Amino acid sequence: MPWYKKLHWQIVLGLVFGVIFGVVTTVTGYGWFTDDWVTPFGTIFINLLKLIAVPLILASLITGVASLSDLKKLSRIGGKTVGLYLATTAFAIVIGLLVVNILQPGKTVPPEMAAQLQETYQDDASAKEEAAAAASQRGPLQPLVDMVPENVIGAAGNNRNMLQVVFFAIFAGIGLLMLPKEGAAPLLAFFSSLNDLIIKLVEIIMLGAPIGVFALIAGTITSIAQDDLGPRFWGRSSACFPRWGIIVLPSSSDSSSTRR
Repeated sequence: MPWYKKLHWQIVLGLVFGVIFGVVTTVTGYGWFTDDWVTPFGTIFINLLKLIAVPLILASLITGVASLSDLKKLSRIGGKTVGLYLATTAFAIVIGLLVVNILQPGKTVPPEMAAQLQETYQDDASAKEEAAAAASQRGPLQPLVDMVPENVIGAAGNNRNMLQVVFFAIFAGIGLLMLPKEGAAPLLAFFSSLNDLIIKLVEIIMLGAPIGVFALIAGTITSIAQDDLGPRFWGRSSACFPRWGIIVLPSSSDSSSTRR
């Protein structure tokens, strides 16, 4: 297969062309065209990814846990999962600190622009400070309390409560594992079919990933620059684009492994 037909290279090309298109439309004063006719495709792509998040987690975790022959295997898999989560989190923090300290985007912003940005985001900063203060007053076991949902339907309706969905999926999988095989078979067959369906939907959505990434990058540039590729754009984009690199490249490799 030629390299340009591979999905991960198509996503990279979408990223590059999105940067070029966003810069050109901003310089020529056609940022409005990007906002009206290009950015919506990126929003649709993100919405599609959010759409399948909950059913993907439910189907894959319930099927995976219920297919184990021994709960001891679940504990080993859980330990590896937590370790991988902590490692990737630490890696992301290191990348963020390196980018900020090396590029130092704040130094490129003029004083009057810095004052304007501080005034614009004052309310957001205050809200985050209040949230951090409230979190510091919670008990040490509050994260465990937050992990258990009061209503699984309500938790599934909010992507921010994904950890509660994960808890329910693992809990339901353990319950199916403890049921007699003849009693658990109908539900296992249902979730197995649902899992296959969601994987196929993921493959279909990822076919549009190059266009989605192109639209998201182009829209990000025009929204940041606002018809001005000055210090504010380069200062803010130096903090934004590394995030896209972290999001896009792993997603492309995941889609390739899914196809295999």
